[in-house]
Amino acid sequence: MNILFISLGCDKNLVDTEMMLGMLGREGFTFTDDETQAEVIVVNTCCFIHDAKEESINTILEMAELKKTGQVKALLVTGCLAQRYQKEIQEEIPEVDCILGTTAIDQIVQAVREVLEGKETGMEHLKDIHRAPLYGQKRVVTTGGHYAYLKIAEGCDKNCTYCIIPRLRGKFRSVPIEALVQEAYELVEQGVKELILVAQETTLYGVDLYGEKALPTLLDKLNEIPGLHWIRILYCYPEEITNELIKAIGRNEKVCHYLDIPIQHGSDAVLKRMGRRTTSGQLRETIVNLRQAIPDICLRTSLITGFPGETMDDHEILMDFIDDMEFDRLGVFTYSQEEDTPAAGMPDQIDEEEKNRRREQLMELQQEIAFEKAQEMVGQRIMVMVEGKLDEEGVYVGRSYKDAPNVDGYVFVHTDQNLMTGDFVPVVITASHEYDLVGEME
Repeated sequence: MNILFISLGCDKNLVDTEMMLGMLGREGFTFTDDETQAEVIVVNTCCFIHDAKEESINTILEMAELKKTGQVKALLVTGCLAQRYQKEIQEEIPEVDCILGTTAIDQIVQAVREVLEGKETGMEHLKDIHRAPLYGQKRVVTTGGHYAYLKIAEGCDKNCTYCIIPRLRGKFRSVPIEALVQEAYELVEQGVKELILVAQETTLYGVDLYGEKALPTLLDKLNEIPGLHWIRILYCYPEEITNELIKAIGRNEKVCHYLDIPIQHGSDAVLKRMGRRTTSGQLRETIVNLRQAIPDICLRTSLITGFPGETMDDHEILMDFIDDMEFDRLGVFTYSQEEDTPAAGMPDQIDEEEKNRRREQLMELQQEIAFEKAQEMVGQRIMVMVEGKLDEEGVYVGRSYKDAPNVDGYVFVHTDQNLMTGDFVPVVITASHEYDLVGEME
């Protein structure tokens, strides 16, 4: 029985997909990436912002058309959109046979079998969103085999006023250290060279299980794994970054000097309305501390522009903040008015045209900063992990410690040697091209 899996949204959702693939594979199901060969289709959805919601709905509708032809015998929908809009999906897209919520992915085999056997399914596959996170599952790694995401916690307690995630994913729950270390060993045995730690927030890891932040301890243990080269940390809330975490990043040689710190804004007034727990001054202090302790650290952040009530003064404050902080990597999202969030009902909502205008200004400023930083890399020697080869151009494509997959730039490597995906090679940077670097292997 051929199953097509479509995974949308974030890397945390991708881990859920890989777990479901593992469960189904062990039960004898086979997989295809060709929709014309699929007998079962599973769409793992996202609905974090409007564009993600739209993509998920359109994908479900496309797959529903295949169901109408009779070729597809079962269509299942999982993930955040399924959790949030289960009734609407059932009522408006009757081709969907089964809906699994965010904490019910362990029911995937049962659900597929029930549909194929013609049994009634649906709401019973929505579980308590606060149940313990799923772990200990053998995954099918879909990222190429040389890097993998390690989801260290589920849910979130922050309750930012623009965010729906706590209502879909539940309270913050950590995966035990022993389970994560075991999973990491298994992934490395399969050939993974880089582990990317993800959660809605990684910096609070362990507080619910151990009564203290245990990310430094986890880093120490992961650093001991033979064959593992890089450990990358994403989604660190700035108010939770401690001196102990900074020390752990510094003392563990496999931990990349790279942090993703979603700050969202630089104006105190906007940060307060967002329900964020830092001020502009505190953000500046954290960034300064990180750069003083780890001079070569690469800092990525994300911002929201056009939040309700954001004035032109607030926008200018954010522009100045970006100009001062000079982040290595930066992404900007326009505010998405999500129903059932406090921000959705706030006064002074900003129209889409103005949101986009502000986003363009922010990105133009960041572009100047990023291009200058890329130019500064010329002449430096860095280690690069090979991702693949552009045969027509005769160059290899790779990433440095400053580049997370799918969100950052690339390093294009010229060499006469034959390299394999996952190889680590020393490269001297000879040129920069916008966000990307060009170099020659030593």
